[in-house]
Amino acid sequence: MTDTDTSADKHSLSLLHFPHSVDSASALAKRLGIDCHQIDVHRFPDHEARITLPDIDNEAVAIYLSLDDPDHKLIELMLACAALTEAGIRSIILIAPYLCYMRQDIAFQRGQAVSQRIVGQFLASLVDIIITVDPHLHRTTELGDAVPAKQAIALSSAGLQAEHINQHFPGALLIGPDRESEQWVGRIAALSGCDYLVADKQRRGDRSVQITLPEAAISGRQVLLIDDMASTGQTLAACAHILQQRQAEEIHALITHALFTRQAEQLLTRAGIASVCSTDSISHPSNCISLTPLLAATLQGLI
Repeated sequence: MTDTDTSADKHSLSLLHFPHSVDSASALAKRLGIDCHQIDVHRFPDHEARITLPDIDNEAVAIYLSLDDPDHKLIELMLACAALTEAGIRSIILIAPYLCYMRQDIAFQRGQAVSQRIVGQFLASLVDIIITVDPHLHRTTELGDAVPAKQAIALSSAGLQAEHINQHFPGALLIGPDRESEQWVGRIAALSGCDYLVADKQRRGDRSVQITLPEAAISGRQVLLIDDMASTGQTLAACAHILQQRQAEEIHALITHALFTRQAEQLLTRAGIASVCSTDSISHPSNCISLTPLLAATLQGLI
């Protein structure tokens, strides 16, 4: 990377992607009318990676790479960015709809690594511009404080989610499962015109939580649980159990980043959650909201 202008001419920008991102990257490139190329990844038997760049002739590239399963993907990204820089690429844009390692922004115990700062600085050393969606920032106000790249752009999917609610769940009661979710559920409620509540959560471990809901008229209502990310599903399931006790008519879930473990979907179904919808930031069967229009509009403003 150099200190040159990070903006890129449309005709000089190519979109690169790894094999696991072909569908999302292709849809984005088609919408923008730019070339799309795959970065080849070969895994040796010991799980090390060999990265081979496509044959491109550009001054700038955008890389589409959502950073779930990060411990593999961060190494792949590092190798690709180093090879691009050595090949003379002047500007690298990272499109990472899901941004990993943002949850730990302080050391809760002596000796803990603050992953947000460490990984953020690492990403900023690789790329000029980073674009992500609803990053899990709690005590950090701005994405640039976590990822000090030349430009750090945090997009909100709230508008797309509000449109989905108005089409499929008009008038639903929106519930955030913990205080951290209030920034998302509050924004979506304002855009959709729905009422909302936020629960209190006490975490007892990675797979054990206790939820307390405020008093409200829930009986007979359609309820939509809203959160930015879900992995084990324990928090959503705990909320759903309480909502069933309080006689909610239907319970659904709307998630930005579907980080679901293998057992999570069964857990949510047993908890009485009738359906789960997510954005396509991470490929998952629950995907029902495309981020392509949001990402395309943002990238269009840079080229």
